[in-house]
Amino acid sequence: MPATSSPMPPDLPIATAGQLTAPDGRVEPAPGAIAPHGRYVNDDLRPVPLAERRWTTYNFTALWVGMAHNIPSWTLASGLVALGMDWLQAVLTIALANLVVLVPMLLTGHAGPKYGIPFPVLARASFGLRGANLPALVRAAVACCWFGIQTWIGGQGIYILLGKIFGGGWAKAAPIGGYPWTLWLCFLVFWAVELAIIHRGMETLRRFENWAAPFVLVGALVLLGWMAAKAGGFGPLLDQPSALGWGHDFWKVFFPSLMGMIGFWATLSLNIPDFTRFGAGQRAQVWGQSLGLPTTMTAFALLSVLVTSGSQAVYGAPIWDPVTLAGKSDSVFGLLFALVTVLIATISVNIAANVVSPAYDLAHLAPKFIDFRRGALITGVVGVIIMPWKLTATPELYIFTWLGVVGGLLGTVAGILIADYWLIRRTVLDLAGLYRPGGRYWYAAGWNWRAVLAFAVGGLVAVGGSYSQPGKGPFPADGLIPFLQPLADYGWAVGLGTALSLYTLLMGTASGRGGRAV
Repeated sequence: MPATSSPMPPDLPIATAGQLTAPDGRVEPAPGAIAPHGRYVNDDLRPVPLAERRWTTYNFTALWVGMAHNIPSWTLASGLVALGMDWLQAVLTIALANLVVLVPMLLTGHAGPKYGIPFPVLARASFGLRGANLPALVRAAVACCWFGIQTWIGGQGIYILLGKIFGGGWAKAAPIGGYPWTLWLCFLVFWAVELAIIHRGMETLRRFENWAAPFVLVGALVLLGWMAAKAGGFGPLLDQPSALGWGHDFWKVFFPSLMGMIGFWATLSLNIPDFTRFGAGQRAQVWGQSLGLPTTMTAFALLSVLVTSGSQAVYGAPIWDPVTLAGKSDSVFGLLFALVTVLIATISVNIAANVVSPAYDLAHLAPKFIDFRRGALITGVVGVIIMPWKLTATPELYIFTWLGVVGGLLGTVAGILIADYWLIRRTVLDLAGLYRPGGRYWYAAGWNWRAVLAFAVGGLVAVGGSYSQPGKGPFPADGLIPFLQPLADYGWAVGLGTALSLYTLLMGTASGRGGRAV
């Protein structure tokens, strides 16, 4: 009697071409398909096993709540109001920006739960095993600078609030390098706490974000309640008409402002696979990000406007900085609560947004010598070496010019990743090939010249028109390349669109000659 084979149980992965595919579409390498060690692999860059992908919708929502509730995002609405918008226009602009940036977040984030790979490994599919170091190092450089800046801002917040508690002697301590030694102490302690948390790995970060998110939200609501009680309402700000109206003057300010708000999270839209690779499935990352990013940022913008309007009613002028506002409390308990809230809020965003990415990116540069923890430590050291106290002292030159230019380049990388993963490969990757020199993604000596060309052209179009106000930056007033100047305020979107289109064209032509890319 002929033997019959029983069907494979539906809950077991199906093995094909060196990888195992679960019924829900998630993939992991077959045993032995990826070498345990080598030039392009270490434990942190390997795909996360299916059993360890357990971040839920709540984990991703909490991640975004924790990242959105920080001092810079609090002041986003204030900047738009300063440009002449009323509170409604400011909140709507921020809401739309976060809905727009959510799209590339979800598109690039898809590869995380499906393949369990971080951003630099995903970039190998388009740039090549060696070429992926190009976008990884660009992203790491931005993150290291932002890590230092956020750490300095957090240290300053702690210094201000402790000064209110300890009195004038705290602020009048002996100066070192132009700043009181007490400020340096706050900066270094804050820096050490951040690295101690990330040193324990991504699981510790997940647990930290889980409780940090609701704590920071409660802290913001307490600040709102305090201001409402003192103001007897929220003051005249909500009744102020827009200085721009809804006509030509508004739209002239709206589009550059929209790009600025998109740029606030554009870096995370690039390396979001660093987090989604731990997702329990696509549903978790899609719903978690959709519930966490646009809703939280919009609500936080509205909250900041309400609190600021209350400060205007109480103190006669709007106070946009939440640390300065909290420092006006006469209660020691209130100051301590504000101190802890600022500490947790800044740590939450800085670790997630500015340490995780460069840790993986630096590990990708030299997997044999740098793991995730060493990459995080290097990030922390570089964050001090770049002297963030100088970066924040000259925002026109460094933050708005340098980081703005690199932000345009990051949009270019995002366009290439989206085009390659969705348009060229239709989300189908050879997982083991991403770690194998000489394999499918080796291209020419480890570099895909099509991705490099798309990056160069997209970057040129995105940042070639960069300009500075007279005396406030390194670029000429009419732009480096004058005819590109009109595109400078839309750098991220221009870079993304240009690189996406060009890369798709180049790879489509190559696939037509040599078969479909996988």
